[in-house]
Amino acid sequence: MAKKITTQFKLMAPGGQATPAPPLGPVLGANGVNPGQFITQFNDATRELNGKLVGCVVTVFEDRSFELEIKSSPASTLIMEKAKVKKGASEIGSEIVGTISFDDCRDIAREKFADMNAFEVDAAARTIAGTARSMGVAVEGL
Repeated sequence: MAKKITTQFKLMAPGGQATPAPPLGPVLGANGVNPGQFITQFNDATRELNGKLVGCVVTVFEDRSFELEIKSSPASTLIMEKAKVKKGASEIGSEIVGTISFDDCRDIAREKFADMNAFEVDAAARTIAGTARSMGVAVEGL
């Protein structure tokens, strides 16, 4: 018989470097997850991402066991990495903080494709390009 799900929540943490310190520990504890077990499993699963921000869906069952589903990094983080900027524009539309090529958008789309709701990589790349523009990052070659 399948285990009964009590809660499901999402969180972001640095891959391979998560610690039970706030803000992660209190969120886990409040949802009935043993922070020590979670940190061990999460860091083992994301060791190769070494410090890159990673999304995770945590499903908690009635017996307090849990399941992790590791997602890809947020599009905004990947765009800032490609554009070599620290943060997006404060005045969207009038301020451009960096530039990426449409090929960079395709690379990001390939990395995130499993987590996106697009049927083709080019469609996903156009979505990434829209996210980049909304952050104040210009997209060349579109």
